[in-house]
Amino acid sequence: MAVVTGASRGLGAGLAARFAEVGMGLGLCARHEPAVPAEAAVDAGGGPGPGGGPGRQRESVVTAVVDVTDPAALDRFCDEVVGRLGRIDLWVNNAGLLAPIAPLRLADPAELRANVEVNVLGVLYGSATFARHVRARAGGGVLVNISSGAATRPYEGWAAYCASKAAVDHATRVVAAEEADAGLRAYAVTPGVVDTGMQAAIRATPVERFPSVERFRELKAAGAYNSPAWVADHILALAFGDGGDLDRESVVHRVPDDPR
Repeated sequence: MAVVTGASRGLGAGLAARFAEVGMGLGLCARHEPAVPAEAAVDAGGGPGPGGGPGRQRESVVTAVVDVTDPAALDRFCDEVVGRLGRIDLWVNNAGLLAPIAPLRLADPAELRANVEVNVLGVLYGSATFARHVRARAGGGVLVNISSGAATRPYEGWAAYCASKAAVDHATRVVAAEEADAGLRAYAVTPGVVDTGMQAAIRATPVERFPSVERFRELKAAGAYNSPAWVADHILALAFGDGGDLDRESVVHRVPDDPR
């Protein structure tokens, strides 16, 4: 069972679709009601029912509108998912904002506040909710906080985004240390460049507000993107697979480029 925040579009919706495809139950939330992935909208109850009729549908997805900057709302969502689907094994804090894109001296203070509230406080609140859930039942769990290469690379025009993702990386290290005794493994995962609405906004930004914009336009022209399914498979391998070459002892991970 997996929870994905920011699951109504972009990477979050793509993660949800792939998780459903491999048979996971899902708790999906966002600022707008997430759609149930088509991959999950099938009979999960097995064979035909009495008299040869269709089998009983088993609920496998819970969706809700949740503001990740509201810790009580995240707690309520967690309780609802657990009550309807059972224990949560994987929690992905994916919800995030890019804006403002501008030199810090020109950035809108309201956008700066919103960025930090969603990207940092939203991740802290979600991580805390999941940590309490893991400690309330037997067995461990896996927390994944979606990070970015911007956590370590200083992009001009992305002061809030770079700072917030650096905070995500280090906060995840702290959670990993604090919750290790409960069997919770925490990871900050950089997905690489995924062609989402966020990328479209980046490419549309004037160069004077974001000097690195041409790099992202060239990635679009080359089609050099990671797919959401590729990112999801990396997360699943990190969380549940044999790991292969993955270093599970390291908290911060970058998804390798898709070789397709």
